[in-house]
Amino acid sequence: MEKVTQLDTFRVMAERVGRFYAQGKRFLIPEMNPMNSHLLAGVFQSYGTPAEVMETYTGLDVGKKYTSGKECFPCVVTLGDILSFMEKEKERLGEDFNPESYMYFMPEADGPCRFGMYNKLHRIILDSLPGLDKVQITSLNSDDAYDLQGLVPTEKLQSFRKAGFLSIVVGDILDRLLWRIRPYEKSEGITDAFIMNARDHLSGSFAKHSSTGNLKSILLDLEEIVKQAKDLIDPSIPRKPLIGVVGEIYVRTHVKSNQDTIRVLERYGAEAVNASIGEWINYTTYDQLREAKVALGLHLKTRQFNEMKNDLLKYLKFGLTLLYQYMQQRKVYRMARKHIDVIEDHKIGHLDRVLTKSNAFSFEVGTEACLSISSALILARHGYNGIVNIFPFTCMPSNLTASIAKPLMRKLNVPYIDVSYDGSFQPGREAALRTFMYQSSQHFKAHGRP
Repeated sequence: MEKVTQLDTFRVMAERVGRFYAQGKRFLIPEMNPMNSHLLAGVFQSYGTPAEVMETYTGLDVGKKYTSGKECFPCVVTLGDILSFMEKEKERLGEDFNPESYMYFMPEADGPCRFGMYNKLHRIILDSLPGLDKVQITSLNSDDAYDLQGLVPTEKLQSFRKAGFLSIVVGDILDRLLWRIRPYEKSEGITDAFIMNARDHLSGSFAKHSSTGNLKSILLDLEEIVKQAKDLIDPSIPRKPLIGVVGEIYVRTHVKSNQDTIRVLERYGAEAVNASIGEWINYTTYDQLREAKVALGLHLKTRQFNEMKNDLLKYLKFGLTLLYQYMQQRKVYRMARKHIDVIEDHKIGHLDRVLTKSNAFSFEVGTEACLSISSALILARHGYNGIVNIFPFTCMPSNLTASIAKPLMRKLNVPYIDVSYDGSFQPGREAALRTFMYQSSQHFKAHGRP
């Protein structure tokens, strides 16, 4: 009897976590940052999927109720989001509530990071609650650079991916406009309001144009927003110390999870720039390209020619994909930088070379640590006045970053701080950030900024 129960558990897991067509479902997207998720929802809407971004962080207590405290903090936040959303839907619809009409979108990552286990735990918990076992969880995985096969119809894959990637880059631009302008805004609060309005406008633009392939109209809308944004800056305010933010992708970008760290830094005199979402997408593509290149070399040595053919096809696929992503990213940033000096992303290959040369870590190990360590090195060498590493408490990749980056920054004489979050409020955290900003201000006075 016990064996049957175990088999049923794995059967349900396989049937209700995977790649499912989103058409005909209310497609529920967790909010990771205030920009990208909403623009991506617009892309799905354009292709006929009624996608929406769930309200976030209001269900944190619910997420904690069904977890032990040992889980990665973003897992608890996103679990609380979906459970809170479903509870409100039950109350709103009553007997008309149909859990089969919903699809929950929870991507994952391959490798040792616990991100790969979020949707599995969410599945187990949803299955334990009456009716919610019928809510499907659809997922994409970093082990194929988030290939959309199985999520949208095959004939729409290419155009959807182009629009989806553009939504990531445009979201990054909105973020960087916010961080560039807010420390120098003419009056308090105008930048936040402007950027939220811009996000909503662009979400509508993606919903209107993505499926038509008319991405140029989206870029024209973005350019008009960038032009207007520049006028929010008070030119009489002198430039401030420049702080680079690295760390775990969810907590560093989810404003409520990190208790708005960037705003706290700004309160004490910073201009901060967070690592982008596009960086992670480029990294997963680059990683697949790198693995295909390694496999091709190994199979060439062993004369496994059939395997070589597969490796070569994979190498070409991911190489062309990465080239397209870089070209699109460069095009959008170049347009924005004609009007305002937002900071561009580094190419992943450059990060790889910097890390290899430093002999501090390796892309062979993987995880976000290789991005965070190499980014911290590059930013420090480019004259940034301080580095902040934001991550969930107990996060393995980020603790690797902390153990390696901190002594490297000490050697370079660049202020550095680790800031971990688990949903609790620590009275000494703001004091630590304030002390860090004092050190960064001293660095700024001594060395200027890039």
